[in-house]
Amino acid sequence: MLYGLYILAGVFIIAGVMHFVSEKFFLRITPLWVPFRRFVVLSSGIVEIALGMGLLFNETRVYSAWGLVALLIAVWPANFYHYLSRNKLDPPKWALLLRLPLQIPLILWAYSYTY
Repeated sequence: MLYGLYILAGVFIIAGVMHFVSEKFFLRITPLWVPFRRFVVLSSGIVEIALGMGLLFNETRVYSAWGLVALLIAVWPANFYHYLSRNKLDPPKWALLLRLPLQIPLILWAYSYTY
C-alpha cells in the first residue's frame, strides 16, 4: 500500500512541475473562459506539488488526499476542453477521449487515502 502512496504522490509532484516546464501546453489546454489563465496554470502546478508532497506525511495525508479529489474534479473541464480543441501536436483524439473517464480511477485512488 505504501508503494501506491509514493507513486500517487510522485505522479502529482511531477505533474505539478510540468506546469512550469511545459507552461505553454497547459495554457493551451486551459479553457478560454478561465480568467487569469497563466495564474491558474502556475498556481495549480504549485497546488499539485503541495498536495503530492502532503500525501507523504501522516499529519497532512488525509487533507492532501481530499485536496487531490477536489483538484481532479476541478481540472476535468480542462481535459474535456483539450479533447475538443485538439491540434496536430496532441495525442490522437481517441486517446484524449479515453483519458476523460480515466479521471475516475485517479479520484478513487486519491480517495483511498482519505481515511
